[in-house]
Amino acid sequence: MAVGETHELAPRDPDPEETYDWSVRDAPEESDVAFGDDPVAYITPDEAGIYTVALDAPDGTHELTIRVYPSDKSVTHQPGRSGYSGLSGISGVSGSGIGGQSGSGSGAGSGLGRKVGERGRPRISLTGELVGDEVVITAHPNTAPKAPDEDLDVEFFVDDRDELDDYEIEGYEFRAPLDAVEEPVRIHGVAIGNQYSVPDTVSIHPDGGVDRLNVPPEWTDGMSCYELYVRGFVEPEEGQSILEAIVEELDYIQDLGLNTLWFTPVLQNDDFDHGYNITDFYSIADDLGGQEHFERLVEEAHDRGMKVLFDLVLNHSAREHELFKQAVEGHPEYRDWYDWQDEENSIPDTYFDWPYIANFNYDNLDVRRHLLDAVEKWAEHVDGFRCDMAWAVPRPFWQEVHDLCKSKDSEFLLMDETIPYVADFHNLCFDVHFDAGLYFDLVQIGTGDQPADQIFDSIENRYHVGFPDHAGFLTYIENHDESRYIEQAGEHAVRAAATAAFTVPGIPMVYAGQEIGERQRRGHIHWEYTNEELQNFHRDLAHTWEEIDALHVQADFEAIDYESDNDSVTAFARDGENGRYVVVLNFSEETEVVGLDEEVDAVDQITGENVAAEDGVTVEDAVILQSA
Repeated sequence: MAVGETHELAPRDPDPEETYDWSVRDAPEESDVAFGDDPVAYITPDEAGIYTVALDAPDGTHELTIRVYPSDKSVTHQPGRSGYSGLSGISGVSGSGIGGQSGSGSGAGSGLGRKVGERGRPRISLTGELVGDEVVITAHPNTAPKAPDEDLDVEFFVDDRDELDDYEIEGYEFRAPLDAVEEPVRIHGVAIGNQYSVPDTVSIHPDGGVDRLNVPPEWTDGMSCYELYVRGFVEPEEGQSILEAIVEELDYIQDLGLNTLWFTPVLQNDDFDHGYNITDFYSIADDLGGQEHFERLVEEAHDRGMKVLFDLVLNHSAREHELFKQAVEGHPEYRDWYDWQDEENSIPDTYFDWPYIANFNYDNLDVRRHLLDAVEKWAEHVDGFRCDMAWAVPRPFWQEVHDLCKSKDSEFLLMDETIPYVADFHNLCFDVHFDAGLYFDLVQIGTGDQPADQIFDSIENRYHVGFPDHAGFLTYIENHDESRYIEQAGEHAVRAAATAAFTVPGIPMVYAGQEIGERQRRGHIHWEYTNEELQNFHRDLAHTWEEIDALHVQADFEAIDYESDNDSVTAFARDGENGRYVVVLNFSEETEVVGLDEEVDAVDQITGENVAAEDGVTVEDAVILQSA
């Protein structure tokens, strides 16, 4: 962190019945930093240098090293709330809905992308290998795209929780004799230039193996996602639960070419159909069919080779939650579970004036314990969490969730909804991030308010704000918080936008109903009015993506030269192990002939049609062409 920034300090795996005490063991000579008696503390360093703080806990004393850089290296997109990465104070967003959003959930609006200044933020990736009898960790620092070249320094740190006394650091290398590694040791690396980077972390094992802890699970390279608005996806038959009815549609989703299911919340709630107002964090909603039916749904999905993501809501509970009711009734034990706008009138703190929820108070260890135990329960049942309003939960808590889930399954997926996205949430928090910036730009392109080449700025902005190259992104044109793309931009742009979501670097997602031209954001999907041509296009697109590895996450991405007078047209290439492919998109209502500076096989991989034209290729909406 940097001078003037604020960070939360909290005990992990807390026992609310015990006492925890923070103190400053060592600090720069001129520093006046000190703590009170609360178990959750906040530090705002006043001098650059190294701080050592200590936590006296029931199991002993734990030390934490805090590296503080000068204030001129601070990250300029600091949270609006101490220790949080929220929206308050950013792009004029504070206390009101975004993009027409109301109720529970969060939406996207202008100002996305979370700029960190023209200079950009440096990035770093760590790799490691066994060389002779030494383990060598190599740092790979990079400046931000389009940022001026600068000499980057690298600092390495041994995790305070691990033991390693014998090592050497020289330039971009960290070296340790293998016989000094008796237990796994985590090594952190930071690049320092005009600003400091998001750290990267690896773990050295006694056998010389090195795990990269911030690389998304291997299976996400071939992951495609289908979001189901659970209570609107399908109408159950008489005597059938909603979850049982969804089981019968799994073959349809699989045939559509999508292999990962994201369910909007399935826990007990206050009867709003979105389910985000939780009344019991340990129980599947009765109206969906209960836990037995949910477990069967997961089993049926797994039998088809599909993954399941659970929508994890940790910022708030419903006001119908029994503990909130007791807090309002004046029970002091539960009063401190929540943040309050008005103590006297029992008005809880919320974002955007949402009326049916109440924000949890994360300074309370009972809250942290209650939610951690819920996380542990559901992590046993699913393959990953989509984390709602991640920006509104303290980052150190997400790091604890990360450690908890990864300790059970190193391939467990953690995906955040953080709008605007926050690069610092990648290190030991989340594997994959909502790319709301790309979403917003695709809407603007579809409506003609941005040129199609804006796609390249969207991708570059991920790395300008500091995400490392190995971060994962969810790419989409619809979700339950936004108006349907077809409603915003028109049917003529849907195919180009969907193809963009499937072909830029990222994990593509389809929101249930998108594929049939559904125009209602939430609620019942009107399957009876299916646009079969659009449905077939999405099916063909998803299967094309599935078959071509050059369209997946790890493949290279580059803009290419093309000729068109229409600024709703763009083109780029993807390079994978099995070849190079060119993607040409046309968001306009008119068919365009687009000239390409490289030779391609003119057969569109999506439709199988030959799109060759005298001066290039004919593009109605989108084509994927193999490079000749």
